[in-house]
Amino acid sequence: MSTESQSPPALVAEHGASQAVYDTITDAIIEAEAALVALSHRIHATPEVGFDEHRSAALVAEFLSDRGFAPSVGVYGLATALQVQTGARRPRVAVLAEYDALPGVGHGCGHNVICAAAVGTFLGLAASVDTLGGSVVLVGTPAEENGGGKELLERAGAFDDIDAVVMVHPFTGPHEVASFTSLAVRDVEATFHGVAAHASSAPQEGRNALDAVVAAYQAIAAMRQHMPDTDRLHAIITDGGTATNVVPHVAGLTVELRAEFVNELVELSHRVQAVLDGAAVMTGTRVEARWDPFPAYLPVRSNAPLAGRYFTHMAGRGRSIVLEQPGLVGGGWSTDLGNISVRRPAIHPTVSICPTPTAMHTEEFGRHAISPNGDRAIIDSAVGLALTVADYLADSELRDLVREDFRAAGGAIDVERLVAAPVNAVHP
Repeated sequence: MSTESQSPPALVAEHGASQAVYDTITDAIIEAEAALVALSHRIHATPEVGFDEHRSAALVAEFLSDRGFAPSVGVYGLATALQVQTGARRPRVAVLAEYDALPGVGHGCGHNVICAAAVGTFLGLAASVDTLGGSVVLVGTPAEENGGGKELLERAGAFDDIDAVVMVHPFTGPHEVASFTSLAVRDVEATFHGVAAHASSAPQEGRNALDAVVAAYQAIAAMRQHMPDTDRLHAIITDGGTATNVVPHVAGLTVELRAEFVNELVELSHRVQAVLDGAAVMTGTRVEARWDPFPAYLPVRSNAPLAGRYFTHMAGRGRSIVLEQPGLVGGGWSTDLGNISVRRPAIHPTVSICPTPTAMHTEEFGRHAISPNGDRAIIDSAVGLALTVADYLADSELRDLVREDFRAAGGAIDVERLVAAPVNAVHP
């Protein structure tokens, strides 16, 4: 889809910083282009899963220290979280970096691009923060893939005095989206407990936990045709027994649930719990359901005025960007940025790193993350984010629009109360 197909919202078209500030920011990012690309490739070369991103965080800290900044690693109780600030006044904007990888796939989600773009955004803004006023905080957020690092940072107070949040995420081609939203997601780990017995000589004495898992898995599969089109259920069997001649007395599965709206996620949660309970009853076992082994992710609430400014700047760089996404919400995926976006204004736009549609969470997508397209995406999105933040810091009228849009969307909400686990107990 071409950039001519949509226009930025009129209400933000005339708000922003000066051209001189734009030029200073852009020049600073372009000057660091080779170093930012090298940082991206180094993170990509040694992928680390969530909460173990020690080398990646150290690479970012080294990069910033070499340029005169004083980053802190291990902040807010997370060993691989990072924070560094430029400027000292309000308003205060956070630019978020991710650098965790996927088990067995590496950087098949392109978080190396996110990280380098965030660092580039910070460098560009540091060059103009004294002129703009306010302050900018770069926050390295661990474990987006498997641990809800942003929610943990939120609970620890990392964003308490932050007025707005921005980040960018690589996406499949060719289009990219300024006002990205996502699906809510949560997991449940279910363990079934039965009775062991010799599978041949005394099967009648056993109660088969694996049968309960299989029954639950099949029931979850059958549910898929009776859900809203935007709901999703995925499940894997995590424990199926240890020997074929022993009736499995313990077996387990993990189920992941997604929905467009939080109320739909809660409803789906109760339906899944009913399936787990039913499988236990029909097999004479008991089920232990552990909901939210890591925090649930809420849908991203994209701030329209901020997204409109980002759209304008990225279209100006010749990117094939649209304001709102076509098709399935968020392309069917989820992010813990959603939890931040319902507490303060935020955007999570996407930037294409693939010339043609490519499945994410694959090795192929990971190769695009260090391709010429991926490298260009780092610089373009760093400029787009930095100029958007510059507009926000420079223009009080834009900040008013941002706040009003956030209030109109529902204002700040209590994430922990909103998604209450249906159960977290052993069922007979």
